[in-house]
Amino acid sequence: MKPFLVLQLRPEAEAADDEFRAILRKGGLAESDTVRVRLDCADLPEGLKLDDFSGVIVGGGPGCVSDPVEKKSPVEKKIEDAVLGLMPEITGRDFPFMGCCYGIGILTHHLGAEVSKRRYGEPVGTSTCRVTEAGRADPLLQGLPEVFDAFVGHKEAAQELPQGCVQLLASDPCPFQMIRFGQNVYATQFHPEADAAGFETRIRIYKDRGYFPPETADDLIAMCRAADVTAPEKILSRFVERYAG
Repeated sequence: MKPFLVLQLRPEAEAADDEFRAILRKGGLAESDTVRVRLDCADLPEGLKLDDFSGVIVGGGPGCVSDPVEKKSPVEKKIEDAVLGLMPEITGRDFPFMGCCYGIGILTHHLGAEVSKRRYGEPVGTSTCRVTEAGRADPLLQGLPEVFDAFVGHKEAAQELPQGCVQLLASDPCPFQMIRFGQNVYATQFHPEADAAGFETRIRIYKDRGYFPPETADDLIAMCRAADVTAPEKILSRFVERYAG
């Protein structure tokens, strides 16, 4: 099969490495099945052609697409510009895409809908997602529970459903937990690759980044360890299975 292009947006090496291993494990991929690019320290391959890949998977990150340009570091701006630069071709061709957390902000912003911190942010922990009517018909969600928990933690969110998108999953705190543009461009607000161990790593790394009071880190880790989060990873594995051919 053609490899999947995995774009990572985390400048912290430990977090990026842990996320990449999780994407491989939960997606059922070998490292040789991917082309990995950490956009904080590398550019997109020169002459990159989407036709060389089965699909694109974009990981999460601490940046916010809605932050004013003057508040973004040069690295944050570089990362964001690189991903946004691919979106016109991805959406124009309806090319297989899975954007995780940061990815829903990228897709929503590209499509001209509002991404902001005005509402729908969620603290680090779990969010109870519900499958919508459109979600029941989507191949990535068929057979999944009607209601399941997923790991979340985000300051900004889509404030509206972008034109051309359907809402696949919703939660009470954040209505746009998973959306699809066209037939093949997906994005989730939650982290489909995450498990308790991975979130523990992120809690430790990002405890001083404003997601939660640092003194609550141990309590959050205990909550994540006790959570029953298994359905989201099936979404990632189904994405890989569907487009690997």
